[in-house]
Amino acid sequence: MTKTYVVTGGTDGLGKAIADTYLDRGQEVVVVGRSVEKGQAWLDGARRRGAAARAHFIPAELSLLSETRAVVDRIRSSCARVDALVLGARHFRTTRLVTADGFENTFAHFYLSRFVLSHELAGLLESADTPVILNIAGPGAEGGIHWDDLQLVREYDGQRALMQGGRLNDLLGVGFVEARPGTNVRYVLLSPGTVDTSFSGQYTPDVKAQIDVIRRSAQPVHEAVVPIVRLLDTPPPAPLSAFVRDVPLSPHGPGFGVEEARRLHRLTEGLLADWAAGTTTG
Repeated sequence: MTKTYVVTGGTDGLGKAIADTYLDRGQEVVVVGRSVEKGQAWLDGARRRGAAARAHFIPAELSLLSETRAVVDRIRSSCARVDALVLGARHFRTTRLVTADGFENTFAHFYLSRFVLSHELAGLLESADTPVILNIAGPGAEGGIHWDDLQLVREYDGQRALMQGGRLNDLLGVGFVEARPGTNVRYVLLSPGTVDTSFSGQYTPDVKAQIDVIRRSAQPVHEAVVPIVRLLDTPPPAPLSAFVRDVPLSPHGPGFGVEEARRLHRLTEGLLADWAAGTTTG
């Protein structure tokens, strides 16, 4: 039976490698990305391989909740079920940016969009036999959560924003499982390590120089994708699991607290309600 894979950030790098793998296996693949040009290039590649009918591209700026919700609506209207949701979109910003929705860009793109996609596509996922959400965010990262300043108004730093985003996604996984007892969806948190991808983002010259150094020792995409495909092919039996590359990490230790996950879930629902009511202040 043909399965359906949804991949955010699937127009290049690791996301594209995942999308291509399953397209070449004869599966339906929905790619979500910000670049229409890259999306069209991916569709053109699918056509050349004779897979155009199974390749679907949804252009979206996932830092905007309206566009994230539009992605959900498109998928709901066109898919009977979703077998795997891969959350891989990431965009670094050296400087702080507030979106048109009134949210800090990294917080909205790296965390809020993943919260919305995880919870609002849960019904389609639960219609599949062995559904999995693979959240590529870097579980178990160091650094704290700035509970009194989640959007880093006072002390924004691009790396701090990403590190906190990783922690928030850990709690998203905990909260997803806690909110849906008995679900058949397996939530997998993954750090693929440093991978030689496009490193999408806005960088100052000094940060760009650091990235160039990091890329020299980064894993090639074709190697990094292997353990990811393995997890998607055979999701772990536990409702929540975490991995650094292919090494398991306990999702029950520090950083994965249920009370913190509940707190974050409540705060997030409040932010989403404010946005829906048009009262977001940024």
